[in-house]
Amino acid sequence: MKRLLGGLLLIAICALGAARAAERVDLALVLAADVSRSVDADKFELQRKGYAAAITDRRVLDAIRSGTRRRIALMYIEWSGLFSQQVVIDWTVIDGARAAQAFAEKLLESPRSFADRTSISAGIDFAVKQLAKLPYFAERQTIDVSGDGTNNSGLPITAARDAAVALGITINGLVILSEHPLPWNPAHTNPPGGLAAYYRANVVGGPGAFVMQAKDFNSFGDAIIKKMIAEIAANPRALRPGPG
Repeated sequence: MKRLLGGLLLIAICALGAARAAERVDLALVLAADVSRSVDADKFELQRKGYAAAITDRRVLDAIRSGTRRRIALMYIEWSGLFSQQVVIDWTVIDGARAAQAFAEKLLESPRSFADRTSISAGIDFAVKQLAKLPYFAERQTIDVSGDGTNNSGLPITAARDAAVALGITINGLVILSEHPLPWNPAHTNPPGGLAAYYRANVVGGPGAFVMQAKDFNSFGDAIIKKMIAEIAANPRALRPGPG
C-alpha cells in the first residue's frame, strides 16, 4: 500500500509539473535591480517600494489583462558585483490583483542581497540563466535592468547584451539619475553624455528595446510603472515619456 501511495504521489507531482510547464503567459519578465554600493539604504528602500507599487498599480494590471493570455510570469532579482546576484522572488504568475499584492508584499519583506561593485554584465548573464529555467511558455522574454551607474566589474557589458539578444531576449533599461556624482568616481553615475546614453549604447537591445529614466530615486515609482506598462503592452513607442 505504501509503495502504491508513493507511486501515485510521484505521478501526481509529475503531472503537476507538466501542467505548470505547459502553462502559457504573454510575457516572461525579469526585474533586475541594482543594489551596488552607490545605492544607499534610502535609495534601496525607495527602489523596493517603487517596484512594489508598480506591480500592484491598476494601470499595470490593466496592461496584463489586455494580453492574449491575460497573465505574465514575473521574477525579481538583485545584482551587484561579479559574483553577487540573487533571486529575491522566483517565477510567479501575475494574473490579477491578488497575485500582484502577494508578490509586492514578499518583495517588501525580503532583505537586501548585496552592496558590492556594479557588474551589469553579470546581472544580465544571471537573468538569462533564469529565463532558461522558465517553467512556463512565454511569447516574449524581457530583462528589465534598473541601475544608477556604469558597468565597472566583470565582462564587457556589450558582450552580455549581445549574447542575450542572440537568444531572442529583449533588454530594456531604467536609469536612475544622480544629481550629485560620486565623489570618488563621478564618471560612474554621471558618465560623459549621460547615463541614459550609456544604457542605449551598451545595455539595451532586442526587438523594441528602449531606455527610460527617473530624474532621481524619488521619481522611480512613476518611471517603473510607465516602463512595465510599455513592456507588458509590447508597444514602448506609444507609451514612452518625453525627455527628462
